[in-house]
Amino acid sequence: MKPFIYLDNAATTKTAGEVVDAMLPWFTENYGNPSSIYSLGAKSKEAVTQARETIAKSLGAQTEEIYFTAGGSEADNWALKAAAEAYGDRGKHIITSKIEHHAILHTCQYLEKHGCEVTYVGVDENGIVRLEELEAAIRPDTILISIMFANNEIGTIQPIEKIGEIAKKHGVLFHTDGVQAYGQLPVDVDKCHIDMFSASGHKLNGPKGIGFLYIRKGIKIRSFVHGGQQERARRAGTENVPAIVGMGAAARRAFRILDEKTKKETELRDYLIERIEAEIPYCRLNGDRTCRLPNNVNFSFRFIEGESLLIMLDMEGICASSGSACTSGSLDPSHVLLAIGLPHEIAHGSLRLTLSEETTRDEIDTVVEAIKKIVNRLRAMSPLYEDFVKKNQ
Repeated sequence: MKPFIYLDNAATTKTAGEVVDAMLPWFTENYGNPSSIYSLGAKSKEAVTQARETIAKSLGAQTEEIYFTAGGSEADNWALKAAAEAYGDRGKHIITSKIEHHAILHTCQYLEKHGCEVTYVGVDENGIVRLEELEAAIRPDTILISIMFANNEIGTIQPIEKIGEIAKKHGVLFHTDGVQAYGQLPVDVDKCHIDMFSASGHKLNGPKGIGFLYIRKGIKIRSFVHGGQQERARRAGTENVPAIVGMGAAARRAFRILDEKTKKETELRDYLIERIEAEIPYCRLNGDRTCRLPNNVNFSFRFIEGESLLIMLDMEGICASSGSACTSGSLDPSHVLLAIGLPHEIAHGSLRLTLSEETTRDEIDTVVEAIKKIVNRLRAMSPLYEDFVKKNQ
């Protein structure tokens, strides 16, 4: 029987047992509506407050600056659309990067159709935003900079503190998509001058369908969902108490084990990179070698198609991806890999492996051997590889 090895933790993570245990009573026992005035509802309201306090503490934020959402994509949409609406009298110019998640890029495209101008700044070959280009793009009518904390495909961590300093110096709001970073990296919203921060529960062993948006006190952001007075009248709708409790439990767990988890994942990540580079020719590590998420490995293999590699890995019981889970049905090469300068034919041969604290060295060895076998098999069927070998003999 083939082993089951899950290395797609950037797409989603297994909900931790302690998170599930924390959530269960709020489905069947303490099921009151937090907006109710009786004691059953008051218990739910207190649980929501406790989760909010936990998350605020993890960011160095105030409790009332945390707003629960249905996930990271909603939080990204809220930050951009509400900022464009609230600060439209000051200007309609937004700056973002070419390697953002589609929750940001597609929202920017939407805003462009509604009167905003968007500048998409470039990145270097490792995926790091060009700070000089970013600062040069700021105009008198710039109202918002939105740069992701860490890239979901290649794992590159951005110089968020420096970007925050640039935004603050020019009096521009700074939002960061922290979906991949939250629970993987320490975050201090004051130190990094972050005005808005998005996160999602299922990326840190929490439940799906829950996230939050940090909004710095004093930022003029309006309601995103209209109806009731929930989330201090900024997001209507009955709170998803079990999921909010789960998000709080996941955050508490993530930062409790952060140092130990980071150490283990970094060691396994570097071991995986070392083996692939040493044993599989004509491959390229994508993303910054050191300034990257502890659990992220992304390679491009020449002369193969990434989709074929994924299918054959799945047949070996190995779960991986070629990039963002939100674009897995697309036949186009990754916009992130194109932005760092890869040609289409190499970008098509990409593989993303993302580890967890449960990943073992034996699993890494099994995966490397499977990749070697599959890459060799696919290249043996490639006329391009055959021509390349003949020319280089």
